[in-house]
Amino acid sequence: MTRLSRRGFLAASAALSASLLLPARARAATERLSLTATTRTLEVNGRAATVLGLTNGSGGQGLVLEPGQRFAVDLTNALETETIVHWHGQIPPNAQDGVPNTNPMLKPGDRRAFDFAPRPGTFWMHSHIPQQEIALLAAPLIVRSAEDVAADRQEVVMFLHDFSFRTPEEVLAEVTGGTGHAAAMDHGAMHHAPAQTGAMPGMDHAAQMPGMGGMGGMAMDLNDFEFDAYLANDRTLDDPEVVAVEPNGKVRLRVINGSSMTAYWIDTGGLAAALVAVDGDPVQPLAASRFPIAQGQRMEIDLDLPGDRLARPILALREGAREQTGLILAPRGSTIPRLATRAEAETPPVAGDLRQELALCAVSPLAARQADAQHMVMLGGAMSPYVWTINGATWEDRTPIPVTRGARVEMMFHNMSMMAHPMHLHGHVFQVVAVGNQRLAGALRDTVLVPAMGSVTIAFDAGEAAPWMMHCHHMGHLATGMMTELQVKALA
Repeated sequence: MTRLSRRGFLAASAALSASLLLPARARAATERLSLTATTRTLEVNGRAATVLGLTNGSGGQGLVLEPGQRFAVDLTNALETETIVHWHGQIPPNAQDGVPNTNPMLKPGDRRAFDFAPRPGTFWMHSHIPQQEIALLAAPLIVRSAEDVAADRQEVVMFLHDFSFRTPEEVLAEVTGGTGHAAAMDHGAMHHAPAQTGAMPGMDHAAQMPGMGGMGGMAMDLNDFEFDAYLANDRTLDDPEVVAVEPNGKVRLRVINGSSMTAYWIDTGGLAAALVAVDGDPVQPLAASRFPIAQGQRMEIDLDLPGDRLARPILALREGAREQTGLILAPRGSTIPRLATRAEAETPPVAGDLRQELALCAVSPLAARQADAQHMVMLGGAMSPYVWTINGATWEDRTPIPVTRGARVEMMFHNMSMMAHPMHLHGHVFQVVAVGNQRLAGALRDTVLVPAMGSVTIAFDAGEAAPWMMHCHHMGHLATGMMTELQVKALA
């Protein structure tokens, strides 16, 4: 039997891993790739389910681009309804951003060409129609760097999603009160009990949650829909993906939260772990064993595997609840454990502990510069009536936020609601520069979680003169109006 070198083993095990069933061979920079928005069938909890997907030319979900390769993609709509796909975290020309307000919808049977230079890192792509994203029209988009190629490590993708056997229309009807659920304000089902405030033992509440000192004994709203399953790479822990790894090896875990309404804690099970990038951009390594991730966010975690040849679960724990999903890293010959889909205890809220956001520091921060413009963006809404707003208005009544191309902009998201909001800005990378009243030189991001009754301030340099969408990445909030536009104007 031929003995594989370490690098050869990594290549072979990656080929066996469903998490990397994305075309990853070296390609010419000008080669065109194909994606198809289509239906597919999954088995969830022993039942067949028809969902949507973004299928590549090899039949897998999503894309992997090699260093220097352009995002040269032909997207075909094989659905029976119109669609439009957004390249989340990338900065294409505005005409290729994939949003309904500025780009034409892709009709059934139509094909559209995209071509731009992508940013390296961990990204994803998804329909910008809430019902379609709830139905899993989303997939990974990995852009590898030269450093990734040179590194002696294995890459593993964990793509998270929440799943319901009900139609997206039924899901949104229940969330918004169409079946009386949200209107009834069943706080028990929504984990609205005071125990879910996110207070951590031994920590002062105000210190944990800067800018939230006014909450007092109030509790934030969480988890306004009970999904039937929580998926990692389209699978539950009843039948998880098992990824072949090498003892004493190194793994770069790329986690993408593509869930429509769910935030998680990523638990490495005690493995030596360091967070090294968020939303596609490197951060100074942050050692921990649990990492919070909100809807739309991504993270890259470096794992050092021991030599004991034991299988190691990597779990995603649903915030404020007991549900969990994940995958298993398994050396050859290891025993695969049976894992429950529910943990023994509820997991704290993601927005209840902002220590990680406060600790993150970008490797390549924005250049030091005074702000040319400052904006306060008010986030509002409530569970009943279930309507969510930006600056007091829904999408239909929005007033775009004006900025000038090239200007350094500081924007404070001031959340006046009792629910956290993962705020996503299209067409820009921003830096977190304050959490509450605490200034910092934080991470570069494209999606930031704003805690209930708290604030987060971001800074960015205004890009292409065009309307860029800005919205909450919780699909129930987006569907009921929590969207607006950043109107970038050309220099006079």
